[in-house]
Amino acid sequence: MFWLRRGFYRWLIPAAFVLPLWLFVGWIVFGANPLSLLWVLLSAPIVFVGQLVLTLLVRARGTARAERAVSWPDLGLIGGWNVLVIALGVFSNPWWWALFFLTIVVGIGALWSTLSQLWREARPSRLVMHTAEGIGYVPAPSQESAPRADAEVIVIREKGAGPVG
Repeated sequence: MFWLRRGFYRWLIPAAFVLPLWLFVGWIVFGANPLSLLWVLLSAPIVFVGQLVLTLLVRARGTARAERAVSWPDLGLIGGWNVLVIALGVFSNPWWWALFFLTIVVGIGALWSTLSQLWREARPSRLVMHTAEGIGYVPAPSQESAPRADAEVIVIREKGAGPVG
């Protein structure tokens, strides 16, 4: 099922252009009333910007870039949001307003999920420690990994160089 996550990763950028366009096409094809055009004109830019933001948040994660695939929560939430946007473009649905509000809720959930995943991955690792002043450093290796005291040390001096010290 990795191919599904990888394919959806590739779909994210084209979806930013296809989904708003679908709202206009759906308005024409399904013969929605002229007042519905107002909703299309208001929601199409929101869908465009929302999809771009979600795409950038997903692609900002190191794991998504390394695997070139979305996570399962991304696939479920962003994919569900895309399906709901497509369903909104049908316009002949008697449940259009309920579908509209469900689309908003799922879109906010997708945004929250992608932000939390990015935050989890961007959190500093425990390998970097910080001083009280906030300066980061890598701690010294433990005694087990430190060089032994009886290790042989070879000193090479250049010709003509004075004594070291």
